[in-house]
Amino acid sequence: MKAMILAAGRGERLRPLTDTTPKPLLRAGGKPLVVWHLERLATAGWREVVINHAHLGERIEAALGDGSAFGLRIDYSPEPAGALETAGGIAAALPLLGEQPFLVLNGDIWCDWDVARARRIACAPDQRRAHLVLVDNPPHHPGGDFRLNGESELVRPAVSSREDALTYAGIGIFWPEFFSGVAAGTKMKLRPLLDEGIANAVVTGERLHGHWVDVGTIARLGELNQQLGDAR
Repeated sequence: MKAMILAAGRGERLRPLTDTTPKPLLRAGGKPLVVWHLERLATAGWREVVINHAHLGERIEAALGDGSAFGLRIDYSPEPAGALETAGGIAAALPLLGEQPFLVLNGDIWCDWDVARARRIACAPDQRRAHLVLVDNPPHHPGGDFRLNGESELVRPAVSSREDALTYAGIGIFWPEFFSGVAAGTKMKLRPLLDEGIANAVVTGERLHGHWVDVGTIARLGELNQQLGDAR
């Protein structure tokens, strides 16, 4: 099973830091955000990782190399200026990801979700084509994205009048055919595909009760750095 780390975003809300450093290379707890992902993946037995990039992508490749320093092999999926959004970026990387389900991680998050779970989910004998990790709504996203339909684990859209809305954590397991309708090079967000998959009852999910941070602003990066520093 391969993993993909999404690293193509510009990081506007993290400027001026991201004027010279791509988001995944910003440091927290003494190491770049992307390195936390790589080390967790290697520890859990991963050997092949795909990383897409656009803004300052050459710096990502220079910093991480071929992945051998982490016990991994890293393949890169370069995108044009402005990037291809999430669904477009994954679709463009499908030739590198192969024919089996794969794990996708946003490069600008920090979490302690057990990545080894991805293999068990991918082997489940059911009709799912995507599985999302959801978290309690953070202060900057109070309305959430989705909700879970009881014990079935099926994902449903969030409803404003309900209190069970959850936020997509930027962690998912996907089957290649989930992106079969997205032509390589197309710029496309992930949400339309998720909405279609939810309507067809092929998207499941789970709730993460651990530590998760969306490092979208300088303030949240500083908070995470302090938390990780205090934990050492």
